[in-house]
Amino acid sequence: MKMFLVVYSRGVDEDVVKAFKEAGIPGYTKMEEVCGEGRETEPKLGTHIWPGMNNILFVVLDNDKVAEAKEVIITLKRENPRAGIKSFLLPLEDVI
Repeated sequence: MKMFLVVYSRGVDEDVVKAFKEAGIPGYTKMEEVCGEGRETEPKLGTHIWPGMNNILFVVLDNDKVAEAKEVIITLKRENPRAGIKSFLLPLEDVI
């Protein structure tokens, strides 16, 4: 099993969730209004100087769904180049 950790601007939240559901990947856990700085976009710190916030989606997948999830993320990044969409693929030992 694997876990995708997807960080993205909260302005594209509906697009991100919808894309995973349409790909047959309906399950996720979401953290809303998180702050951070990346390398490709402006900081999102929720302040008047650095406005904006991010969301984080945790998506647990069987290994046979990983390629589909990667395609979802690639498509989202292409369609939303300024949304700061970044994904991390993590090994997952067990779900309890």
